[in-house]
Amino acid sequence: MNPPQLVDPFRRPISYLRVSVTDRCDFRCVYCMSEHMTFLPKRELLTLEELDRLCTAFVDLGVRKIRITGGEPLVRRGILDFMRHFARHLDSGRLDELTVTTNGSQLRRFATQLFDLGMRRVNVSLDTLDAVKFARVTRWGRLPQVLDGIDAALEAGLRVKINTVALKEFNEDELFTLVNWCHQRDMDITFIEVMPMGDIAEQDRIGQYWSLEDLRTRLSAIYSLTDLAERSGGPARYVRVDETGQKIGFITPLSHNFCESCNRVRLTCKGELFMCLGQEDSADLRKPLRSYPDSDEPLVAAIRGAIARKPKGHDFDYSRQTVAGTMTRHMSHTGG
Repeated sequence: MNPPQLVDPFRRPISYLRVSVTDRCDFRCVYCMSEHMTFLPKRELLTLEELDRLCTAFVDLGVRKIRITGGEPLVRRGILDFMRHFARHLDSGRLDELTVTTNGSQLRRFATQLFDLGMRRVNVSLDTLDAVKFARVTRWGRLPQVLDGIDAALEAGLRVKINTVALKEFNEDELFTLVNWCHQRDMDITFIEVMPMGDIAEQDRIGQYWSLEDLRTRLSAIYSLTDLAERSGGPARYVRVDETGQKIGFITPLSHNFCESCNRVRLTCKGELFMCLGQEDSADLRKPLRSYPDSDEPLVAAIRGAIARKPKGHDFDYSRQTVAGTMTRHMSHTGG
């Protein structure tokens, strides 16, 4: 096993890389991007070969888990070929896990191929089981297509975890419906607080925000919840529902800052490395990647220099009915 070679100024080993392979998506979720997005020109995107070289550099530096994100990662042409080739690091034992976060729209096409290349679990973003509300929150999405994709993933042998953004006055009334639906299919579910990213009006953000403290209180009124010590490599904290054995996760960037244990950085599809989701500072890795095609030394130096600037945490805050720590970039730019 590779020892952790990337340690930030707060002595946190960096073992988890989230890689956005495209800023494009076949949905336009209201908390993720605007309806009429301007996407990056192709020349600015890293090629699949460049993505492989860059991600391999992180594996060489001790990263053990890589999550492929977007936009919607499965809409990028050739992405399955990239993942098949990159799975050599799973076969060698240098990488513990290669996984993907998806909106589910393409899973019927790709689920079996994902399993065959060595992937064992996927995260699917799903905020409602109501087709009308689903169309509203995703703008372009079709719920039956997503549900069929989830079925395809389960049929292929993939573990599926549902990621649900908690949205006030949108899916509050579906809390128990979503939890029970996941339990019936032996799927875990993680709830996520909405984050202030992108050009969405401040009052809309505050109106969307549903604290997971309140959500958990509602669950506790019906179920007995036991806190679990286990971690999945990301920011979620988990509980077990004693009555069913089901696992529920909570990602709470606002009601409970999870930064003290942050082990991850995010790479965008144009080669920017964001050391924190909630800070604007980034490092340009595309420049050393393209300027030195025959040597990884400048690239590794740039990665190490970036990790040395990783901040203690983000500044997201919705207190006093104002939004602090707002990021101008959309979530789809950084990757989910």
